[in-house]
Amino acid sequence: MTPLVAAAVLAAAITHASWNAIAHAIRDQLLSMTLIAGGGALIGAVLACFAPLPAAGAWPCLLASAALHVAYMLLLTRSFALGDFGQMYPLARGTAPLVVTVLAAVFVGERPDGWATAGVAVASAGLVGLAVWGARGHGRRPDRAAVVAALATGLAIAGYTTVDGIGVRASGTPVGYIGWLMVMQGTALLPYAWLRRRGELLPQIRPFAARGMLGAALAMAAYGLVLWAQTKAPLAPVAALRESSIIVGAAIGTLFFKERFGAPRIAAAGLMVVGIGLMLHTS
Repeated sequence: MTPLVAAAVLAAAITHASWNAIAHAIRDQLLSMTLIAGGGALIGAVLACFAPLPAAGAWPCLLASAALHVAYMLLLTRSFALGDFGQMYPLARGTAPLVVTVLAAVFVGERPDGWATAGVAVASAGLVGLAVWGARGHGRRPDRAAVVAALATGLAIAGYTTVDGIGVRASGTPVGYIGWLMVMQGTALLPYAWLRRRGELLPQIRPFAARGMLGAALAMAAYGLVLWAQTKAPLAPVAALRESSIIVGAAIGTLFFKERFGAPRIAAAGLMVVGIGLMLHTS
């Protein structure tokens, strides 16, 4: 992983934590994800009009990824509704890199060297610790259903990360790939939200439309950078480095949602930094 790729992934981490915070700030979580997905579909349609069409080999991955992204959004919605942002976000994101390491080895043939493997493991330990130790710092455990939803979210993240790593490399156009992905996942989620809310959906969306479009733009920028990075570097280190967004998420939770940061989260952040250093050792 070159310094340029690492910088792109770190920029993606900041924008990713920011759009998740915007989504969490809208108390109606189904509404927030609908806004993000709908706004993403609109922006994606513009990109798709001007970017080359992805190659034929990428379309099965696009279909599978869109389904996994919808599952991810619904599971993330569930975990945010049941638990604190500063606990659920790192728990969901922290489980993904280790799973991606296994999936990339099995399906892509990418077997990281010792330094990269150690970096992914250390970073993941810090990310999960950020949630678990942070919960203890609050003096209570997260709701069991919230933990299950967050872990399931992590599995969905690992699934679409691996699928998209394969798909974007086969597409020949990262911009076209992200555009069509946003269109497909947005149009898949909107009918679900419409059926749940029926005639009430549009009136509920209007007050949050501008915030939703901002979140959608940040979400697309974040994942677009990650997809580009996946064409330049192995999947597992990219996945682990992207999850440094959890450090940003913890800071956002402290500053804007009045959630405690505390010494355990500082220690977990330190592990994340060590893990990043190990992943970049061979560059």
